[in-house]
Amino acid sequence: MWRDPGAPADSFYEVRPECTDVPKSRFRIKAGKTLSARKWLAAFSPEGHLDIGKTLSRIHRGGIHPSIRGEVWEFLLGCYDPKSTYEERDELRERRRSQYDTWKEECRQLFPLVGSGKFITAPVITEDGVPIQDPLVLLETNTDDGAIAPPQDNNPGGSNGTGPSSNGANVEKVTDKRVIQWLLTLHQIGLDVIRTDRTLVFYEKKENLSKLWDILAVYARIDTDVGYCQGMSDLCSPMIILLNDEADAFWCFERLMRRLRGNFRCTDSSVGVEAQLTNLASITQVIDPKLHQHLEHLGGGDYLFAFRMLMVLFRREFSFCDSLYLWEMMWALEYDPELFFIYEDADETSEKSEESKLRLKSIRHYGKFERENMKNGSKNAEEAPLPISIFLVASVLKEKSATLLQQARGLDDVVKILNDVNGNLDAKKACISALKLHKKYLKKAKKP
Repeated sequence: MWRDPGAPADSFYEVRPECTDVPKSRFRIKAGKTLSARKWLAAFSPEGHLDIGKTLSRIHRGGIHPSIRGEVWEFLLGCYDPKSTYEERDELRERRRSQYDTWKEECRQLFPLVGSGKFITAPVITEDGVPIQDPLVLLETNTDDGAIAPPQDNNPGGSNGTGPSSNGANVEKVTDKRVIQWLLTLHQIGLDVIRTDRTLVFYEKKENLSKLWDILAVYARIDTDVGYCQGMSDLCSPMIILLNDEADAFWCFERLMRRLRGNFRCTDSSVGVEAQLTNLASITQVIDPKLHQHLEHLGGGDYLFAFRMLMVLFRREFSFCDSLYLWEMMWALEYDPELFFIYEDADETSEKSEESKLRLKSIRHYGKFERENMKNGSKNAEEAPLPISIFLVASVLKEKSATLLQQARGLDDVVKILNDVNGNLDAKKACISALKLHKKYLKKAKKP
């Protein structure tokens, strides 16, 4: 497959034959451009140090070959220090797997279905912590996907021995508010799991569905500030497909959430992603003031029509394969060599890490987008630099500007015009446009 310079990558993410309306991937595996398994291995020294600068350049040129995508992502997301050795990474991997197993066991003690290969799509507890005892709620009705959900009410009269105690989903009365909140999210996770990437053959296997549910359940338990929100399953799903070990997939997802968790943090008065929508409005106002004024006139000044694009990083606007290509392009452009040091806990940093930190100061070890931020001083500003995802959305708006100005007479028209990009975006071109827009914005924003 690798020797065919125009080979499609769709075959790595097989689509169910009955799903005929799934957009085809635009991503092509290109010899000499795409980061291949051979080039990836060659980027390591005998001890295991990775030449991250050369790797970023290769990814920017042609993406990552699907066969090595998972292990490359672990570096892009900051799971591993590029200057660590094979031995150091093996030790860290085992330590993290052990930590995940501990957290998963703690969750299993609270709710026995965690790690059982099954999951729920109906609530098992009330907001007051009282178990839902109706046996009909917890009957296992779909053995194909492992979900436990309410069946048809064909026995409204009483118990038939298939209630909570018979399938392992029983819970006792709970008083701890955090545990109640966690238990309340479990069926919501289940409902999202059965809807996530179901066009893929991969999720025909119930163990893969339950793996996705387990990871999201464990994450919701340890991140008490954010918990679980709709959209996280879209972000987690690729990790499970790309990394065979469940714990490795969890840590890759956890690193991604460190970047995006602000999008999911909600209060009584605001949604986390609103800050990014506000930034998107500011960028559009600078880059295309006529379009911004027109959108405000239509009542779209809050830019909520772009909510989904930012929340799940274009997962719905691209084919599955192309969304992965887009993500790795973005992460390569945004790569900051200090990610590993920022993400690691204080007790995990060593003198060796400090030495590595000094060795990584070379400008070539930063992604192209980050280099531009450094050049313009925005890396040293009080507020963190804006993520490239906002400029990606801004570039889509810029591209559709003429159509929006001429044809949009209401917000429904705006949504319809933007929906036309679904499946028709080119990931590499979108990133190049975002980079140009970013440069233009930084230049214009500096002017009084």
